[in-house]
Amino acid sequence: MEFEITYSAEQEKFREEVKEWLEHNVPAGIEHPADSTDLTLDQYHKRRELGYKLGEKGWLWPTAPQEYGGGGLGVEHSIVIEEEIDKIGLSLPPYYDSGGRLGGNSILVWGNEEQKKEFLPKIFKGEIRTWQLLSEPEAGSDLANVKTTAVRDGDDYILNGQKVWVGSAFGAEYMWTITCTDPEGERHKNLGWFMVPGDAEGISITPMSLLSSAGESGAGSGVKNIVFFDNVRVPAKNLIGGENNGWQVATTHLELEHGTGGRIARNWIVDRIFDHCKETSFDGQPLSSDSFTQDKLIDIYIDAEIGRLFQLRNYWMRHTGANFTYEGPQASYFRKTSGLRIATNILEILGPHALTNDEEIAVEEGHIEAHQRAAIIALHPGGTTDIQKVIMARRIGIGRENKEKAGALK
Repeated sequence: MEFEITYSAEQEKFREEVKEWLEHNVPAGIEHPADSTDLTLDQYHKRRELGYKLGEKGWLWPTAPQEYGGGGLGVEHSIVIEEEIDKIGLSLPPYYDSGGRLGGNSILVWGNEEQKKEFLPKIFKGEIRTWQLLSEPEAGSDLANVKTTAVRDGDDYILNGQKVWVGSAFGAEYMWTITCTDPEGERHKNLGWFMVPGDAEGISITPMSLLSSAGESGAGSGVKNIVFFDNVRVPAKNLIGGENNGWQVATTHLELEHGTGGRIARNWIVDRIFDHCKETSFDGQPLSSDSFTQDKLIDIYIDAEIGRLFQLRNYWMRHTGANFTYEGPQASYFRKTSGLRIATNILEILGPHALTNDEEIAVEEGHIEAHQRAAIIALHPGGTTDIQKVIMARRIGIGRENKEKAGALK
């Protein structure tokens, strides 16, 4: 069975246009540090600069509706853009921005026309980037248990509480979050979903000290923060989806976050470990000639390729309007568990060298060491992988009379 996409003459012609545009518009000197926390402010600004240019071209969020600042392109063109920017080690967007992929789609589905016109052009054109604020000390995988409150006060809501595992480095112009709007209300029917200005009075941000600070694409995305709300006033017009309907809005971005959105990207760590094994000798022979190493490299390649194809399938389904059931959580579960398997196999090949970022002996300029840390945290402690299995079971009807439906994507 052939899983790969085949391309039309029109697509290949468009590919040449994309290559030429990137050659002339990607800022000189963009770097790709092994640990995303090492990204400097200058590098961040270079990525934002590229984001502005992509937004003007309509390629930052190519399939988003043109009337709201997106490109209005079909999947046959968007996939080419994603592939070409991935080849130069970048992504769409070229910086961490959960707004376009998750929050923006939630506004498209649940926002009123005024809210769409207010927020979406800014997101899709790269004028703002957003952080998602979901997890709390008592609400991670059980997101409906959030304790951050939003109390109506005239034309505003007043937010109090804290969020953890938030964002990246260098701040954000907006944050989107889920809160409790009715502490006495029925579970799942007592929540509100807000767009919050990042510079609102009463917001304070404290970086978290973590084992892993790498593993995501984008500017300083590995940095995570605690965000505190202390009587933060947010206009009531920034409540997306209506009073106490935040959980329904959340099902949309959670559906996308958990794999349904799909992505066009290679796992570059596979190329790095293959190159290292070809170029590094032991007892006068390349590591890649050793049968044990060969077995491990095959396992690494298979895991990475299956994960890529799952994401490619979901990307295609998402952008062609296909109906989803279990595909999103399936891809998410596989990505999280296979990442740890890949890291384990790399460790067995390289031994302690895989665990150091010392400049003199680090493998592949420290990218291998960063991947080792990231693979552990990528499992998302708190039961996320187990939850994906539960969701898959519900979607195919195991243990329930009615199959659970996927979150609304349109």
